[in-house]
Amino acid sequence: MVGPEAPLVDGLVDALRAAAVPCFGPVREAARLEGSKLFAKEMMAAAGVPTGGHWVVRTVAEGLDAIDSYPAVIKADGLAAGKGVVIAQNAAEARAALVAMLEERRFGDHPVLVEELLVGDELSVLALCDGERAIPLAPARDFKRIGDGDTGPNTGGMGAFSPVEEIGPELLAEIVATVHQPVLDEMRARGNPFQGVLYAGLMLTEDGPKIVEYNVRFGDPEAQVVMPLFESDPAELLLEAAEGKVRSEPAFSSDAAVTVVCAAEGYPASPRAGDPVEGIAGAEAIDGVIVFCAGVGRAGNDLITAGGRVLDVTAIAPTVSEARRRVYEAVSHISWPGMHHRTDIAARGVL
Repeated sequence: MVGPEAPLVDGLVDALRAAAVPCFGPVREAARLEGSKLFAKEMMAAAGVPTGGHWVVRTVAEGLDAIDSYPAVIKADGLAAGKGVVIAQNAAEARAALVAMLEERRFGDHPVLVEELLVGDELSVLALCDGERAIPLAPARDFKRIGDGDTGPNTGGMGAFSPVEEIGPELLAEIVATVHQPVLDEMRARGNPFQGVLYAGLMLTEDGPKIVEYNVRFGDPEAQVVMPLFESDPAELLLEAAEGKVRSEPAFSSDAAVTVVCAAEGYPASPRAGDPVEGIAGAEAIDGVIVFCAGVGRAGNDLITAGGRVLDVTAIAPTVSEARRRVYEAVSHISWPGMHHRTDIAARGVL
């Protein structure tokens, strides 16, 4: 099972399958759904998937001319580790983002997409795909902005919770039928069947669900709230998908999960590394709490910060409210200089 996006885009699955190794993950051509936002938009158009309008620009002037109103979404075409999206509130912010992407080439030599800003509630739906069928996992809601109240720059995700109460079986089936399955069908028709997990980042707009982006892997931090709720054997499901025929159906606990990301000082712009991480044992002593190490390294026997999003703290409980209480109690045990996190993860889920 290939986890990160870069080796998927580079074709690791192609090499493993050529060596007769069963592998869960899309081949290089299918991984372009995440590797190129322009390719993803072309696929959405071909498959009839609802999404926002977009314009492809290659100069700063073209980008500014494409924007009719603010806020406006500006995206680097290639992989950007969750940092290649700017929601510009005005012309000055738009110009700065376009200069960084098109003149300074911070995310490589790629064109830029200027997109319509979709308004509504965010939703993440991950689906297991065997090349023919998309099978939804438990829906989750994540929080992309760095600050409370969805303020500040976009990140790779500052927290998530699952389940999402308003997403019932009928709406979930509709989302899969309009967002996942058409792309699966289009990929298969092009000779590149998608086998792996297709992550759909959605906005629930007044006109219905619309796709914001695809990922071709388990999203972070959504995976930290979805995977702990599995009651069926995930390894069996992943193997069946890799072999091209999912025969089992995923089963999930009736519990809820909430994840809070603890980030390093300076994240997302320039995270500081090397600070000692303390308190993980105290956090995990709380019932239902798991601490996932992400941007963590070692200095002798000590753990130190080594990335922007350092820890994902997850709590599992019978309700979102109790999971939220437990996760913030766990976060209070953890510390390092400059650590910061959002304090409003799943607050609306509780209300």
